[in-house]
Amino acid sequence: MTNTHKMQYKNLGRSGLKVSQLSYGAWVSFGNQLDVQDAKALLKCCRDHGVNFFDNAEVYANGRAEQIMGQAIRELGWKRSDIVISTKVFWGGPGPNDKGLSRKHVVEGMQGCLKRLDMSYVDLIYCHRPDSSTPIEETVRAMNYLIEKGMTFYWGTSEWSAQQVTEAWCVADRFGLIGPVVEQPEYNLLSRHKVEVEFLPLYTNYGLGLTTWSPLASGVLSGKYNSGKVPEDSRFALDKYKNLANRTLVDNVLQKVKGLEPIAKELGVSLAQLAIAWCAANPNVSSVITGATKIQQIEENMKAVNVIPLLTPEIMKKIEDVVQTKPQGPDSFR
Repeated sequence: MTNTHKMQYKNLGRSGLKVSQLSYGAWVSFGNQLDVQDAKALLKCCRDHGVNFFDNAEVYANGRAEQIMGQAIRELGWKRSDIVISTKVFWGGPGPNDKGLSRKHVVEGMQGCLKRLDMSYVDLIYCHRPDSSTPIEETVRAMNYLIEKGMTFYWGTSEWSAQQVTEAWCVADRFGLIGPVVEQPEYNLLSRHKVEVEFLPLYTNYGLGLTTWSPLASGVLSGKYNSGKVPEDSRFALDKYKNLANRTLVDNVLQKVKGLEPIAKELGVSLAQLAIAWCAANPNVSSVITGATKIQQIEENMKAVNVIPLLTPEIMKKIEDVVQTKPQGPDSFR
């Protein structure tokens, strides 16, 4: 594949913020598998490919991921306005007020994130999960406080239900506050219901954008598990991901992944590139968060921008015929 396309930048939902169609997330890698030197090399590689959007969370490696990312960016000498940094609050520590979305933890959690990142603001803060023990109004007001104080410019949610996002918007509308501009759900060829059915009304009603994670279903869609063996340096080889491996690597899934191989071959691309491009091609997805622990993984993943234009309706139908994972919408029960 010789023709190279440039990275495209899309608005984050209905906001004016522009994010690269492919972004990079620090989950799993920073602090657990990588140090500052590694991180610098990976971040620089992303940036060289046009990535401007980098994702983190207070809970990743117990705060170490933010420290590593912040230090790496500082040492790289990047201009702050050139990049978009997001992080998440919810799990901040062992104490009763160190977790959840109370005003107390939202504000203190945000202060902790900024301290670790060594930045005066992030561009976007997510509520990392819904908190059933805090009224949504309290959380919406706390998020707006962060924006008013200049600690963040936008706020969003991660792994909230459509109903919870709707409630947040109702509160925001009622009090003239800023609602969540983006949701971060899992989305890939094997996990589609939320993005393609449950959230449908939210795109038009609230201009909700999506930054999706796990485009490769934790690596399954890269084809690296097709032999039925788990490579030693892969995520599923880490002890704490063993259960995830057993649950994900079921035979019928691997059959589907194998079935995608001829399509990838026909396009002259890798399975991983095909899977990432497929996520990015969804018009409601603002950015696909990719993860990588090695430079060559980033080089490979970033070539997915060349694949997006190749996903014609015919190719999309071929993919669908193989995976057969299109969720049944409310109007298709007949």
